[in-house]
Amino acid sequence: MKWEELTAPDFAQAVKSTGGACIIAVGSLEKHFDHLPLGTDYMNGHTLCCLAAEQEPVVVFPPYYFGQTHESRPFSGTVALPAAMTLEVLMAVFDEISRNGFDKIIVYNAHGGNWALLNYIRQVQLAERRSYALYMHNHFHPTRQRLEEWQAVLETDIHGHACECETSITMANYPHLVKAETLKGRKTQPLNRFAHLRPGDMVADWYSDYPDHYAGDATAASAEKGQKLRQLQVDSLVEFVRAVKQDTAVHPILKEFYDRCDELGK
Repeated sequence: MKWEELTAPDFAQAVKSTGGACIIAVGSLEKHFDHLPLGTDYMNGHTLCCLAAEQEPVVVFPPYYFGQTHESRPFSGTVALPAAMTLEVLMAVFDEISRNGFDKIIVYNAHGGNWALLNYIRQVQLAERRSYALYMHNHFHPTRQRLEEWQAVLETDIHGHACECETSITMANYPHLVKAETLKGRKTQPLNRFAHLRPGDMVADWYSDYPDHYAGDATAASAEKGQKLRQLQVDSLVEFVRAVKQDTAVHPILKEFYDRCDELGK
């Protein structure tokens, strides 16, 4: 069920029929080398959530693309809001989802650059009592078997951005937007310009390895591979959504935590 396509009465019913569960794919607007659209992350993420919702009913929040992507600022088409605003807007969106009746918010991260942001938000949820819980979906839930199946589909070793897997999935979802001819056989290896500082994490470490925002070899991509990879993602997400809807542990534990915070010093 897509949030934006429901009428107000149907929306109220959807909150009840899904057990108060809503899913939001958090993406970005950024360069995906020369062959993929700027909206690759949020478009693929939203599509995945919609496909999962067809199998396990859940309300899907409209496409969300104001993620953390400052590493993409040198490239045309990138939208990178100020850091504090990015955090504040996303947390306000979660609050609005809750205000509309959902107490289980599933966050699907569709952009690697969002992980630090989302993990921070997950932690600061404990700063004050909230009427909802955040459930953040990892790439494969809960078994390694799907990861092995994923790797069996692929021919290349380096992945991470505009690569074989991301290009294949976009070919499956939006074939008319993929300009494979612009690749001209090009592929990339990490430049390792910060190798002398590893295993530390440095500012601009992603850019230092991939200054053209391209990691791997997209020339090996195909729509057929994308369909297989997408199905693995959908199956994983369906399983996670089902587990969240059945969960009865998180809210009591959060209440225990908040109550103990309130009792401190009394």
